[in-house]
Amino acid sequence: MDIAVAGHPLPSGLACSDDPGVRAWLAELPALVEELLGRWRLVASPPFEPGGSSAWVAPVRDAAGAQRVLKVAWAHDEARDEAAGMTAWQGRGAAQVHRSEQRGQTAALLLDRVRPGTPLAELLDWPQRDEIIAAVARRLWAPPRELVDAAAADGFRPLAQMCAWWADSAQARAGAGLSPLPPDLVTHGLELFRSLPQQWGGEAVLLATDLHPGNVLAAEGEEGTGRRWVLIDPKPYVGDPHYDLLQHMFNDPDRLRARPVEFADRMAGLAGLDPVRLRRWLLARCVQESGGLDAAAEAAMALHGAGVC
Repeated sequence: MDIAVAGHPLPSGLACSDDPGVRAWLAELPALVEELLGRWRLVASPPFEPGGSSAWVAPVRDAAGAQRVLKVAWAHDEARDEAAGMTAWQGRGAAQVHRSEQRGQTAALLLDRVRPGTPLAELLDWPQRDEIIAAVARRLWAPPRELVDAAAADGFRPLAQMCAWWADSAQARAGAGLSPLPPDLVTHGLELFRSLPQQWGGEAVLLATDLHPGNVLAAEGEEGTGRRWVLIDPKPYVGDPHYDLLQHMFNDPDRLRARPVEFADRMAGLAGLDPVRLRRWLLARCVQESGGLDAAAEAAMALHGAGVC
């Protein structure tokens, strides 16, 4: 799309978005960004490339000359509570939030600029990434009322709501013949995907739900403490912490398809969770993702063959 924002072309990820909602929102984006830059007294540099498919994210300087990052996003349903989650996790591993607001379909966040800001995915191999992801997750997990006041805590949605929504979409794909899995396994897996969050009897914690090595950045630690790791781009819900390990596993499709049981057991051990329950969650999510990710269907068959139910 031939749109300039703050005097710069759209980043390629946003320009190539094929979501009708994003495409309509982009027509408003230049004016939205200019208004925010003026009101928050910011000066923008060119946006990060390639960027995401539903947000404009750029380095900025504030009135005092401090380096920040401005994220102006189309507030789609999954990411509705990003700012609230980031604010709740201040001091627990999320990037520092300086300002945030949501108006209509637009969410804006002014964040610290993380230095060097290199994603975990570009720095360490998979076994080491497992350890970092589990450690970040354990810092994040806490009941919402331990993080924010009651009104803010009650604004976060339950994980069961998201799972029901995704299960409905997966059922529609399967009904259209787009799942390669046997119908009985599809039925069982989607029932499990709906029921697991409802059956959780442990502490319901605030979840990132999109926790993976691309959303964890390296940051400079305090003097003498070395590297630390910072979360960005969460999609917060409240519920069973086992769910929060799944996206990391899906971002390693080779290991997911080759050794799903061992992968689940390793992540459960690192995070201090129940390996049997994580295997069941992995089966359910693999069924839900089948038809969209080849590794998901293969892993679902392997888990089912290993007796995971």
